[in-house]
Amino acid sequence: MARRPAKISNLPLNALRSFEAAARHLSFTKAGLELRVSQAAVSQQVRTLEESLGVKLFKRLTRGLALTEEGEALQPVISSAFGQINQVLDRFENGRMRESLAIGVVGTFASGWLLPRMGRFTSSHPHIDVRIFANNNRVDLGGEGLDYAIRFGDGAWHGTNAERLVEAHFTPMCAPVVAKRLKDPVDLHKEVLLRSYRPGEWAHWFEVAKCRQPRMTGPTFDSSVSLAHAAAQGAGVALLPVVLFADDLSRKRLVCPYDHEVFLGSYWLTSLKSKRLSHAMTAFRDWILAECKKKRPRNP
Repeated sequence: MARRPAKISNLPLNALRSFEAAARHLSFTKAGLELRVSQAAVSQQVRTLEESLGVKLFKRLTRGLALTEEGEALQPVISSAFGQINQVLDRFENGRMRESLAIGVVGTFASGWLLPRMGRFTSSHPHIDVRIFANNNRVDLGGEGLDYAIRFGDGAWHGTNAERLVEAHFTPMCAPVVAKRLKDPVDLHKEVLLRSYRPGEWAHWFEVAKCRQPRMTGPTFDSSVSLAHAAAQGAGVALLPVVLFADDLSRKRLVCPYDHEVFLGSYWLTSLKSKRLSHAMTAFRDWILAECKKKRPRNP
């Protein structure tokens, strides 16, 4: 009569654990030390598993053990299964499961707004492991395995949910020594105007200031953080979002020589429409939207 195949539900867990440890160490003694049982107990558990399966899993050698073909087939499967179980169990802490959250953030928003506030989120949600990936506004949510992306624009990205976080009003900023030379917008014609990779921003500002735009010859940057750093070093005048450089303004590393501002877009919290919200995603969304609603005094 043919023997019916064994099913996982009929196999004793302790026997599987003993086999996995013995197969890793190729030793019943070392497996027993790891599992805190005797060598004889491990040997008996393995024998029980062999009887359940109807095959030999080890060759008993004079010095140690060797896996049979059946043992070699079973070992990686059992090791992988126990590894996955341990990974999940490791996520349980103080009565709840740890979660991970991957966020892609345009660099300017990360350094100027998000990072100074992240301590409040992590302290109130210690079970969430946050991973932040800075970018220059070019991001692939699905391809990069991101839960959220915070980016700048008009909120229109195909297949994406977008919720407005903060509006970005841009104004010229520069080092204090440069600002002393600037009284009227026309004075900018004599200065180096630092440019973003997004074209036309200075043109919009000069239109609001009712001043003719000079010929643009200054260097172009792919990051507003680099743009601001260059301006603070006296390399020229940069057009930057006020809300994200409040610290530089309060510390007088940068100053705003003019009152004219131009609205060029907003920063958005985006996620794929096809992605189901996890508890971690919901917690972060609720937190950041609440933070954005808080009124903060504008820096000079």
